[in-house]
Amino acid sequence: MVSKQIQDMEVETLASACLFLIVVTLLWLSATTKPFSTTSTAIFPKVYPIIGSAFSVAANDHRRNQWLSNILQNSPTATFVLHRPFGTRQIFTANPANVQHILKTHFHIYYKGPTLNSTVGDFLGNGIFNADGDKWKFQRQHSSHEFNTRSLRKFVETVVDDELSNRLIPILSHASKTQTTFHDFQDILQRFTFDNICRIAFGYDPEYLIPSLPETEFVKAFNDGTEICSWRLNAAVPLFWKIKKLLNIGSEKRLRVAISQVRDLATKIIREKKQELKEKNTLESVDLLSRFLSTSLSDEALVSDIIVSFILAGRDTTSAALTWFFWLLSKHPHVEKEVLKEIDEKSETSASAYDEVKNMVYTHAALCESMRLYPPVPAGRKEASNDDVLPDGTFVKKGTGVVFHTYTMGRSEKIWGPDWAEFRPERWLNRVQEDDKWKFKGVDPFTYPVFLAGPRVCLGKEMAFLQMKTMVAGIMRQFKVVPVVANGAEPEYTSALTSLVKGGLHVRIEARSVTKTHY
Repeated sequence: MVSKQIQDMEVETLASACLFLIVVTLLWLSATTKPFSTTSTAIFPKVYPIIGSAFSVAANDHRRNQWLSNILQNSPTATFVLHRPFGTRQIFTANPANVQHILKTHFHIYYKGPTLNSTVGDFLGNGIFNADGDKWKFQRQHSSHEFNTRSLRKFVETVVDDELSNRLIPILSHASKTQTTFHDFQDILQRFTFDNICRIAFGYDPEYLIPSLPETEFVKAFNDGTEICSWRLNAAVPLFWKIKKLLNIGSEKRLRVAISQVRDLATKIIREKKQELKEKNTLESVDLLSRFLSTSLSDEALVSDIIVSFILAGRDTTSAALTWFFWLLSKHPHVEKEVLKEIDEKSETSASAYDEVKNMVYTHAALCESMRLYPPVPAGRKEASNDDVLPDGTFVKKGTGVVFHTYTMGRSEKIWGPDWAEFRPERWLNRVQEDDKWKFKGVDPFTYPVFLAGPRVCLGKEMAFLQMKTMVAGIMRQFKVVPVVANGAEPEYTSALTSLVKGGLHVRIEARSVTKTHY
């Protein structure tokens, strides 16, 4: 055992030395060669031979989205070409016409592609978010049955309401009574959404949101997997992680272990569901996993990929959106007042929990506004299968990666006007003069691609809104979420597959008065 550890250390030392030599060589080449001229404006990254703009990418790794946003907002076409090492290019755009071109008009040209697959494929496999062609069509077709009105009503009135009433509310109530602060409210929300997606999609209850707030190997492994894949995607020099993967050292070794642990649970869920279906010999209680297992699909690995993708979508994106929402409410009491007013009005006039949240127009607008400023997924990635030209004139060579930057689009003055920085739900609403009530007005999805658009538009969009509004109503009706931060401090928006609050959100839970004097 000792000899194996020594051998591993020697391999890691050798790999580190190799990486060091590569870095030194690139630094020397760059130092002895003038950078290529790109623009006279210092905002745009310098481009050097061989390594491209790797220095700028590395220097801004901690604030990648803000850095890219600054560049795109200063580009006349809201598009720019990032030079990557060894002559590769990556096109970034925040131009709605380009987004429509990529996601709809020329959908047949832009696919996930081999580059993205090599980066996140060993974690996401051929799940719906990473698949192309027939595998994507098959998954989308069978997944779509889970998002009809009947399924959505069941989701709200059974799974979400049960998790809220019997798990989340008691935990928040205990915190308010004992004056306990949560060091990471984001984690509490993730536990809620993790239980939700597992119960509705797989018929499996992981019981992750219980008073003891247990740590599990699966969740730790899942977090490691998403974090390391994010590092890969944003790496200044991708060659480094590829060498580490080849040698099975460092973060790549951790990723391999994480993938194994995630797959173990996925396989367990699949086999338990197969046994359940065999014993019942019926589908009276159909969930997503049952539907896939009842088709001709016999590839257990693909079913495992499907499970991982749905956990990623159902757990991280919704919890991220809600974390930022509660942060913004704490800074805008007038918006909180309007949301509370709507919650009370709908609870009095609605026949069911589903009807109550379905008709919460102002809260819906506030959530849209929150995700405009802090989208759960900051960018979407595609690859060109053929040469193409974007509407703004940018040439796209076959094999080039194209990224539409949702974060920048939500902060664009060209799209949202001079008040783009304001958290103002009213921009999504119109007043109906007859009854003086709000009416929601949507925006073009290609200017607000938070839920994507075109053929790959998010199937779970309505489910996500219903879940978020149910949680908002359930929490805010009884409690006030008060962030505990230093004066003037703001949470950090991370540059990851899903942009969570870095380090979590530290909050205090305060019980509200049972009367309606809060508005």
